[in-house]
Amino acid sequence: MSASCCSISSLSPSHTPLGSAPAKVSGSVLGAFCAAMDCSATYNLPEGRRSKQTHTYANYYWGVVMRRIGTALAAMMLAGGGLLAGTVPAVAAVPTAVDCAVTWGSLDKTGDSVASRRLTDVRTGQHECFDRLVFDAQGAAADPIGYTVRYVDVLHQDPSDVVVPIKGGAILEISLFSPRYDPATGQPYPPLPSVDVTGYRTFREFKVTGGSEGYTQAGLGVRARLPFRVFQTANHLVVDVAHTW
Repeated sequence: MSASCCSISSLSPSHTPLGSAPAKVSGSVLGAFCAAMDCSATYNLPEGRRSKQTHTYANYYWGVVMRRIGTALAAMMLAGGGLLAGTVPAVAAVPTAVDCAVTWGSLDKTGDSVASRRLTDVRTGQHECFDRLVFDAQGAAADPIGYTVRYVDVLHQDPSDVVVPIKGGAILEISLFSPRYDPATGQPYPPLPSVDVTGYRTFREFKVTGGSEGYTQAGLGVRARLPFRVFQTANHLVVDVAHTW
């Protein structure tokens, strides 16, 4: 900063009242500042007032400079605060809760078919609102798969009528119009694979328990007597059991 930028001659008398100088600073700091700012000029002041006037203007300039520095720092802090505010990530939107209300009920479900369909696979899956059981069948996708699905107090094996124990607070008996034996040879079809429902929210155990006269019987143990639905899509028969009412 040059001395001319803020020389005493550029100031009007109203800007430098002798009795209103800012707070004093130490002599060594003031001396260094005054040397840099050329504030020791006498500017035709009377001999006896030069020292006093010099220190008065020095203190004035010191106050001006410090106020300017303070203003600049405040502006930088505000600007920095704005930048920091701009970098704060937006609060993630709260995901919308899924509506799991159902109107399926817990009464028996049935579906008719003209011809039997051999089962080829069985699998399960977990969903947010329900657990799912899927049977895969041979044949044309348009052909219906006959079924009866109902809650029972005790599962009796078909045709022996022996009680089949199964885990859960309620039991769904599933009867499918699907032979367990090849009608041409009388030999049994390969058994359906077992499925593990450990950790499922609603399913507790699944078993293929028997069958006769072109039907296959299975038992599905569930947590409680909850709503369920049954529907067919292509070659798949689906049984969904809701987690809640």
